[in-house]
Amino acid sequence: MPDVIECLARLATADGRNPHEAQLFGAADAMRERSGEKRFKVYQVGHDTAVAAVRDALGNSDFDAAWIEGAALSLEDAIAYAQRGRAERKRPSSGWGSLTPTERDVVRLVTEGLGNKDVATRLFISPRTVQTHLTHVYAKLSLTTRVQLVQEAARHT
Repeated sequence: MPDVIECLARLATADGRNPHEAQLFGAADAMRERSGEKRFKVYQVGHDTAVAAVRDALGNSDFDAAWIEGAALSLEDAIAYAQRGRAERKRPSSGWGSLTPTERDVVRLVTEGLGNKDVATRLFISPRTVQTHLTHVYAKLSLTTRVQLVQEAARHT
């Protein structure tokens, strides 16, 4: 799967969508790290060249931010992000309708009283990824605490 995501990232280069490409490269890199899968050496130079071109186009700060955002995506979210491409966003940018399926799963488990480590175990993701999802949820719902999240979730079930 990381090879496919990297291929899509390189295709995004042709359209000049550098933040999109950086996020996909970050997602692929995180998948490789989690799975222990290695890139074939024959592809390494091309990969390094493509990543360097995106970094040059974006600048270090924007590139790093996009890479980190991509690395935080679950496999499902990375695939959905890659599929979305240039299409218009189907979800609103804020409110309950803006939550991704994985974010909804995290919220559901949090409302069951689980901590981040337990949520991570249930969803087969890292606790850091759970925290990233929660950060996105808090921003989308304009919340600041877990208690507020549980209260808001109760209103929407």
